[in-house]
Amino acid sequence: MIVKGKVHKYGDNVDTDVIIPARYLNTANHAELAAHCMEDIDSKFTSVVKKGDIMVAGSNFGCGSSREHAPIAIKESGISVVIAKTFARIFYRNSINIGLAILECPEASEKISAGDEVEVDFDTGIITNHTKNETYKAEPFPEFIQNIIAKGGLMNSISEK
Repeated sequence: MIVKGKVHKYGDNVDTDVIIPARYLNTANHAELAAHCMEDIDSKFTSVVKKGDIMVAGSNFGCGSSREHAPIAIKESGISVVIAKTFARIFYRNSINIGLAILECPEASEKISAGDEVEVDFDTGIITNHTKNETYKAEPFPEFIQNIIAKGGLMNSISEK
């Protein structure tokens, strides 16, 4: 699977309360969560993000509470993959569970800039920055995780078996 999109870039320690502020957690509506994604750190995010776009961040992305609302908000906003130096472990697992692709790649995190056009090949782990004509290598997903993401989450992948 290959995705391509424009980059939205963030720094280190972006916590789940910034990804989806707690004041919006009274809804289970995914579209409503997406409408408020990143608004406390990037007020223009929801008006400029397009389906297929890519989020890039620094270290410890998704730290904070263990709520699934954060990766749901990102996925529903249209982001096809999040690339970071590192992820908080609970955020990492919640992302896979809901079918949000995430890749750890320190080099990509450091070298990719906001607005760059980037392509990600999940089969090989190759991240291509078309704007800068550079490539970076992340660890590709194992087949079973690729299946979970392709099916839209863990529960969807289990229910098909």
